[in-house]
Amino acid sequence: MKKIILIISFLPILFLCSCTGGKTLEEDEANAPVTVEDRRETVSAVMSATSFAPTSPLTGRKILPPASFKVNDPDNSRKLSTEKIEHSFGVAKDGKPHEIAVGVQNNLDRLGYKAFCYDTKSAEKVLYLTFDCGWENGCTSKILDTLKEKQVPAAFFCTLDHIKSSPELIARMINEGHTVGNHSSKHPDFSKISRQRMADEILECDNYLRSNFGYATSFFRFPEGSYSENSLELVDSMGYTSVFWSCSYADWDVKKTKGGEYAFETVTARLHPGAVILLHSVSPDNAEALGDIIDYAVQNGYKFKPLSYYKP
Repeated sequence: MKKIILIISFLPILFLCSCTGGKTLEEDEANAPVTVEDRRETVSAVMSATSFAPTSPLTGRKILPPASFKVNDPDNSRKLSTEKIEHSFGVAKDGKPHEIAVGVQNNLDRLGYKAFCYDTKSAEKVLYLTFDCGWENGCTSKILDTLKEKQVPAAFFCTLDHIKSSPELIARMINEGHTVGNHSSKHPDFSKISRQRMADEILECDNYLRSNFGYATSFFRFPEGSYSENSLELVDSMGYTSVFWSCSYADWDVKKTKGGEYAFETVTARLHPGAVILLHSVSPDNAEALGDIIDYAVQNGYKFKPLSYYKP
């Protein structure tokens, strides 16, 4: 009996009240048809169920177990094409995607893998706002401030180096409801590396997010938009959706900034229903113009949606 009382002393008083109706363990045992062994098993089970799982100090989320993946057909014996494809999308105008983007999406649909460069299925005028993040230039906080103010979801495709160097920003993205997409560990050309290396690049990034942020994602973006049918199939087999884009501009070179007005005019002129917008978080032009871009889009009937809204 002393052992049982000692075990129960570690449980919250609330537990004692809810389990025994306010009675002591001795009273309960005297009046209920249960054995001491029954009680010991019950206490053990409850203590196990209420044990605290480790949580991320960055996000407060429960740490997730590591993911593993066995590469199917590691030597590509099926001879899937390894020819390099550099994603191209053209300059959309007049509220319509460019014919190049249309052709790309048709080809992705034909191949049948989970991948898209714009949404051809939604009946709404939806937009998907995405950012590529390889390093930090002091603009991401301002971008997040604007997204929070406008209540707009976005996806940030981050390399492992960026995740490790900016943990507070990554945690903020997660806690404020944005998608942190997998952009690989070292940002290699996926058309030139082995299937095993591809999987390792993705898993290393994924497992770091799991073990440090309690977060996992199902969206991947190829570094520099370079891929092949072989790599597209490998990413699909891992359960990821490959996210390309249909609306973008040359905003990654911070030595060639042109101001917020230029960013606004360029992006808004290329919007179209279903567009996946690619911006780079290092651009001060984007950070300056983002609020106006969002306002313009909303005023013209567009709705910003998270990537999870897209149905392949």
